[in-house]
Amino acid sequence: MPTLESALVISNNQVSSHMFEMELAAPQIVPFCEPGQFVHLRVNSLNDPLLRRPLSLYDVDKKRGTITLLYKVVGKGTTSLAQLHADEYVDVMGPLGRPFSYPPAGQWAILVGGGVGIAPLLYLARRLKEKNYPVRVLYGTQSSSELVALDRFRQLGVQTVAATMDGEADYQGLVTDLLYQQLSGQEVEYLYTCGPEPMMAEVAEYARQYGLNGEVSLEEHMACGVGACLGCARKLKDSDEGYVKVCKDGPVFGLYEVELDLAPR
Repeated sequence: MPTLESALVISNNQVSSHMFEMELAAPQIVPFCEPGQFVHLRVNSLNDPLLRRPLSLYDVDKKRGTITLLYKVVGKGTTSLAQLHADEYVDVMGPLGRPFSYPPAGQWAILVGGGVGIAPLLYLARRLKEKNYPVRVLYGTQSSSELVALDRFRQLGVQTVAATMDGEADYQGLVTDLLYQQLSGQEVEYLYTCGPEPMMAEVAEYARQYGLNGEVSLEEHMACGVGACLGCARKLKDSDEGYVKVCKDGPVFGLYEVELDLAPR
């Protein structure tokens, strides 16, 4: 069951023109956090905006009892989040959702993230390293100024290759082009991906070509966060008769469970 906690803001720093990194002390929630899950934040006591904001677990320090969140300012809720300062409190519910699973012991894990979709992959990389999996991260953004997670991945000691369109990183072009050009199917055993849906669709197609297993983390607008409403209902495939609730049945799904759209949603 998720826990409700009034979490202390330790820091809330702007790390690019539109992205912020917030660290929270949440000792009641932290022990139950797994990679791929998320927390639901209420920004203030005025219920304005009314709905909580779901944010992926970017990193978790179980010894310190802290959660780090990476978010992009896109609307009223995240604008309010960006205005929080150290020593203030934010109402947090979590952890929520279905986490990532782990591949068979010793398999190479390739993590492909795009933009702010990189967020759930950092904590995953940390846990994979702790479990002695070999890990490589392919990280794509539009420009090098948006590679806000790059240093964190490299501090973990995982191989990380960055792809940007401005040519100021390791590779110029799309991160999916990097996937095809640098890795043959024989070098990959398990794929994880999160980011824009067209990017994830390309990763899923790569997996199909080489018969690889993996998981995808979906990003959807959410209301309740616990499966009590239909705010994040989605058919995984066009042929499905029923819907899943991304907040409860996901946000993590198997690569072959989901029909991903190459066109932006």
